[in-house]
Amino acid sequence: MSEQNTTPAAAPAKPKRPKSKSQLMAGALLDKAYNDAIEAKARGEKIGWATSLFPQEIAETLGLNIVYPENHGAAVAAKKLAEPFLHYAEAHGCNNDLCSYAKIDLAYADLLECSPASNMAVPDFLLVANNGCNEITKWFELLSRKYKIPIFMIDMTYNHLPQVTESRVKYIRAQIEKLIEDLSAFTGKKWDPDRFAEVMRISTANRNLWEQIADYLALEPSPLSGFDLFNYMGPMVFTRGRAETGDVMRQLIAEIEEHIKNGTSTYPGEQHFRVFWEGIACWPYLSHNLKTLKKYGINVCATAYARAWSLDYTPGDIESLARAYSFTSSNNILMDESIRRRKEWNEKFHIDGTIYHVNRACKVMVCQQQELMRRVSEACGNLPFMAFDGDQADYRNFSEAQFETRIEAFAELMRKHKEELRNG
Repeated sequence: MSEQNTTPAAAPAKPKRPKSKSQLMAGALLDKAYNDAIEAKARGEKIGWATSLFPQEIAETLGLNIVYPENHGAAVAAKKLAEPFLHYAEAHGCNNDLCSYAKIDLAYADLLECSPASNMAVPDFLLVANNGCNEITKWFELLSRKYKIPIFMIDMTYNHLPQVTESRVKYIRAQIEKLIEDLSAFTGKKWDPDRFAEVMRISTANRNLWEQIADYLALEPSPLSGFDLFNYMGPMVFTRGRAETGDVMRQLIAEIEEHIKNGTSTYPGEQHFRVFWEGIACWPYLSHNLKTLKKYGINVCATAYARAWSLDYTPGDIESLARAYSFTSSNNILMDESIRRRKEWNEKFHIDGTIYHVNRACKVMVCQQQELMRRVSEACGNLPFMAFDGDQADYRNFSEAQFETRIEAFAELMRKHKEELRNG
């Protein structure tokens, strides 16, 4: 008599929520940016790779095709394609403690011709700004040596005061003006001040739309899942200076307003707690993080990360451009200013607690987190907070069990804190 299979049948998987029109538009826009660079390269034009906080307005004005390795690394990780790149990088001299975006990209550069994620053309030049971190300069130096291509760099000095000093603005402006001169000569592209002002106007309009979208999260309940913002960051980095990005943002706004009208939300559950997400997304586990938060009714309603590309400047004014890029990143400002911003956001978005992603890949972002946790909590009336160990792209540095356990305890902590506030 044959043995019967007593293994219970697996429960049918729930169908995924179909992508919205705005998500499809955002994806198509990024695909086009990659393809445009590949086609430009095939035509014999010079194309570049850039750091995510480099002034995109310069390249956009010159009509250059640029792609961004940091965004590409995040996409590779989110699609769960990072493993071979991480192993390759570590087998060829990269330490496990290095930035996982850098490891993915350096491996990708070696494997470009045979990579399953190969959608970036080989660069002819590199654009670097160190307002995000210093490690990125070394990463791009390695790319420069590999491809034997020039780096055009802007040194964004650390701000030791609560504002960008005029001397620093002049220093950065001089670098931008030299960059325009050198990049024009290298690429053969002509600089047009009127086009520059127009690109900045478009970027400002898109920035305002992006801020409007983020501000919808202040509504209670929110018509938007805070994790949705992560899905739209690509266009804000890649194509902020293009009118098509505004089309994506306006479509998203229309969808959000439809949710408001119908009393619905893109957040897939009942909202009990509103939290601030501190740090970069844990891209390999984004769906797991959202599922866990949903279990306890936790919605991410604010994040500093998504606002790093909300630059405020005067169109056509290089000095205001220099000031804006020097003061956008939390890694480039005093802790007092970081605390001031978070206190303001916590009040505006009615935050019940903060989740800190202790990101193994980004030491500069997490080196001051312990102090930030304490001081932000104190500044906001002993606001609850929790931290979890993770990584922006390396799946090996995250524990699902740890995250789930800590979120469970965090939800209870927020519940008690809300009760105390209600009871006076």
